[in-house]
Formats: sequence, C-alpha cells, structure tokens
Amino acid sequence: MKLALGPLLYYWPRQSTLAFYADMAEAPLDIVYLGETVCSRRHELRLPDWLEVADMLAAAGKEVVLSSQVLVESESDLKTLRRIIDNGRFRVEANDMGAVHLLSGGDSPARNWVAGPTLNIFNPATLGLFADLGATRWAAPPEMSRQQIAELRAGLGREMEVELFAHGRLPLAYSARCFTARHYNLQKDSCEFRCLEFADGIPLKTREGAPFLTLNGIQTQSAHVHTLLPDLPAVVADGLEILRISPQGEHTGQIIQLFRNAIDGLVPPLDALQDAIPLLPEAPCNGFWHGRPGVEQLVIH
Repeated sequence: MKLALGPLLYYWPRQSTLAFYADMAEAPLDIVYLGETVCSRRHELRLPDWLEVADMLAAAGKEVVLSSQVLVESESDLKTLRRIIDNGRFRVEANDMGAVHLLSGGDSPARNWVAGPTLNIFNPATLGLFADLGATRWAAPPEMSRQQIAELRAGLGREMEVELFAHGRLPLAYSARCFTARHYNLQKDSCEFRCLEFADGIPLKTREGAPFLTLNGIQTQSAHVHTLLPDLPAVVADGLEILRISPQGEHTGQIIQLFRNAIDGLVPPLDALQDAIPLLPEAPCNGFWHGRPGVEQLVIH
C-alpha cells in the first residue's frame, strides 16, 4: 500500500514550506501532491517554486502530482491552471471541471491524470465518465463510507487506482468568501494574508466550548482530525491502493511514520492511534468511514 502526502491546505511562510518539503523528501512517502488548492491570493510560493520543489522530490524518488485549485475565479487563475496542465513533466490532479476540460480536451488529451476529491464523484457511472476522459486514479471524497467506496468500485467494471483520505482535518466546504478575512472584519481582497498566522487554521467552538469547525480562508474544515489508523486492517482487506495524509502544522513526519509502521505490521493499529493522539491539533474522528456522522470516533476491536 502506498502513502501519499496531500497538497498543503494551509498558508505557511515560504521558508517553513520549503523546509517542510525538504523533510518530506526523506519521509517514507510514495506520492506527494503539490500546489495551492485553496486560495489564489496565497503567493509565498508560486508555480515556478512549486516546480522546483517537485524536481527535488522527484530526485528523491517520489511520484509528484501537481494539484489544481478548487475554485477558479479569475483569468489569472485560469492562466495558472493552464500552466499546470501544460507543465510537461508531472501528473496533474484535477480539482474542478475546468481542469478536467483542459486535461481531456485539445489535440493531445492527457491520459494519466488524477480525479481529485472535490469533483463530486459518488457513483460508478460518473467515475466511469472521468476514466473515459483519461483519469487513472480517483481520490475519493472524504465523506464517503467504506461501504459506498466498495459498492462504487464493484460497479465500475474496470481497474482504477483508488486513493483514500486517511488523515487530516476534513475539508468540508469551499466558498467564494474568505472566512478568515471576515473574522478580522477585512475584505477578501485586502485580507492582509492573516492565514499566515494560523498553521492549522482558526478553530471555532460552540457556545458551550466544544470544538466545532476550523476556518482556513475560503475553506471550512472539521475541528476534529479524521484518521483511519484504527481502521487499517479493514482498509488493507479492501485492497485500497493509496492512503492520503494531509499536512498539519507540526508532527506530520511522525504521523507518516506511524502509518507506515502500522501498514507494515511493525505496530498494532490501535497502538499507532494512541501514539498519534498527542501529535494531533484536536481529538481524532473516523465516523464517515463507518457511515456515521464524521465527528464520531469508533474503534473496532
């Protein structure tokens, strides 16, 4: 089973980001997704910088995939998207239909791209359509349950890599509005790049003080951290090919190692979960995988 590092969903300072990926070159990862998927105003690294990081990781033996932005809102966003599609070196993850159109159209359509988790693929017919357009890997939406993914794969009728969101705060929604800017009574276009102050987003709580959501610019995330460490025996039994780990502000390398050790049978999955809990920015959850509310934490013995 392969381990993938998902695209960085937060806005970190340039040097912190470069140092992070230098560390990831040594991590037991097979695949690394790169690029800005959340907000086009995040410019600490631009596409040429991401391509330099991609070259470094490829030299370290990683498969590199360039991820496209989820909400494309301007001509400058489209120009960047076209440059990603035309990079000529690295596979692309399409996270909106504009990227799908560019990858599958033209005189020389791409035949080896990744259907990202934000494309709203929830049935075999839809996934088959994307496969016909050239997608060879599908990153399942994080809210899909084990049963739903199994039924979709069974109904597809063809081979296709399936990637599962296995660790990280759950990406729940995207909006044209920036919630981080609104939190500071700022306009989106004059946000002062306040996202840089929050390596794991801004936590929200209920009036009773319970963790509720996380604000990350235009993205809304779960407060709790989705992790499938206790469910790895079921994941392995289902034959899923790739597990995606989403970067967090601290301890990402340790989380990756815990997954690798548990998959390789060096540590029991429940022990790996206990070792991971102190490394998380909030309590764990895995409800979606079990067809339950995502915030729930179920441990199957």
